[in-house]
Amino acid sequence: MTGIAAGDSAPPPDLGSGADGGPKPMLQRVNISQGVSQGLLVRKVAPIYPKTALTMRIEGPVELTTTISKTGDITHVKAVSGDAQLVNAAVEAVKQWKYKPYLLNGEPVEIQTQITINFKLPQ
Repeated sequence: MTGIAAGDSAPPPDLGSGADGGPKPMLQRVNISQGVSQGLLVRKVAPIYPKTALTMRIEGPVELTTTISKTGDITHVKAVSGDAQLVNAAVEAVKQWKYKPYLLNGEPVEIQTQITINFKLPQ
């Protein structure tokens, strides 16, 4: 009986850990193109060109992957590529952007999109 009781006590932790990872009734995130997300953009904040990048004459694109909430707020920004001197300025600017909610079947959903910030030195 002791062996059966010990065997019976082993499964509950397994079931508990499975239950912790399993039930996540979250709406799926929808990937949309940069062109589509541009049409939803309500407020765009321009990045501040870093002084060190200006001094070093660094310019070019910074590619970011962003997550936009159901309410149109930026909830996550990750740099995909770009010069290290420019990435932080791009991320800080994009975090302030605001979008119209993206509707799928009439319901707002979280979206993921790519954003390109082009840094061009002043002439």
